[in-house]
Amino acid sequence: MYLLSYMKWKILTAIVILSIFLVGCVEIPEKEEIPVADDTGATPEGVNAIINANNQFALELYSKIKEDKNIFFSPYSISTALAMTYEGAKGQTAQEIQSVFHFPEDPSVRRPAFARIYNQINKKEKTYKLHTANALWAEQTYQFLPEYLNTVERYYGGKTTNLDFITKTEESRKIINDWVEEKTNNKIKDLIPQGAINQLTRLVLTNAIYFKGTWVKQFDKKYTREGDFRISPNNIVKVQMMSLPDEEFNYADTEKLQILEMPYDGEELSMLILLPKEDDLAYLEETLSVEKLSEWRNMLTKQEVDIYMPKFTFETKYFMVETLKEMGMPTAFIPDSADLSGMDGTRNLFISNIIHQAFVEVNEEGTEAAAATAVIVAITGMPTNIFRADHPFIFIIQQRETGNILFLGKVVDPRG
Repeated sequence: MYLLSYMKWKILTAIVILSIFLVGCVEIPEKEEIPVADDTGATPEGVNAIINANNQFALELYSKIKEDKNIFFSPYSISTALAMTYEGAKGQTAQEIQSVFHFPEDPSVRRPAFARIYNQINKKEKTYKLHTANALWAEQTYQFLPEYLNTVERYYGGKTTNLDFITKTEESRKIINDWVEEKTNNKIKDLIPQGAINQLTRLVLTNAIYFKGTWVKQFDKKYTREGDFRISPNNIVKVQMMSLPDEEFNYADTEKLQILEMPYDGEELSMLILLPKEDDLAYLEETLSVEKLSEWRNMLTKQEVDIYMPKFTFETKYFMVETLKEMGMPTAFIPDSADLSGMDGTRNLFISNIIHQAFVEVNEEGTEAAAATAVIVAITGMPTNIFRADHPFIFIIQQRETGNILFLGKVVDPRG
């Protein structure tokens, strides 16, 4: 089995399990109160529908971006950012977003269920760090529907901040990136790159997540040694390999697969590792589904295991427009076709970009993970510029090709 494949599956399954346990995360300063979402009317069935939708999207997205390099993303972060977007979508645009993210169509089910998950993530009594935060960033001169802004704040805890995208574009971008960096304990920096926000930007929707947990049974650093990691049969590299001998963990062994669950302190969250036998990652990728994952988890039993696992740290960044188009939601990205009229009452808005960035570190003590998603909404065409010549001005009559001035004048009083 080879290094990147092993790592990618370790990381994929970790995020799936974190999603199952409702991962959303942010390092919130003590001075800042986390908004409480209105989860009145949430039912266990509704919450399960959101979790199932998130996990289904997680595996479908993985199948689209799988390649021979490290993969790491937060399906919860992406789904939450797009759920806030979905609240303002109508018609075919809404149908396509719903089909990709599998959201319950009934708002009386979807909204309180998202709120319940958000509140559960942000509960205060826990032995690990796990928080989520949402925010809307609106162009200060643009009129959004109060109903839309109120819905996002009420059910997603996403308060709206007005910014000047038209004349202070870079300053606005920095404000949003600083918010993301703060909410992810400085792990996600420069989420929105230069040029992604411009004078046409009217709204940016953001979700940030942060998680830090220690293993229930930690690796002893003195046993960490340089060891071989097989990227492919002909490519073996040296890595820092941790070891944990003779400990009881939830474990299962099938003909094609070894499955290990490693809980974090508090035992509410865990990392699930799917290790294919005979380097057969293709089998694992072809077989993995929500149903299969549930089957494998149900096979786990307490057994004594000797664990050897590499330490690793890496970051990923995804520009998701083309991927989401391929998954079935192209209309939202097409000017004059997108329908985000639930946001502003017009058909003038479309999604210009969706950016997702993630960070993960796994070591002897535990795991630190962070991610953020930005959905950038722009207005179709150039903004209308108002030229009101209601004060003194200079005018020139020129030859266009050469710029040769034929006449030059100044108007101070149009009355003559």
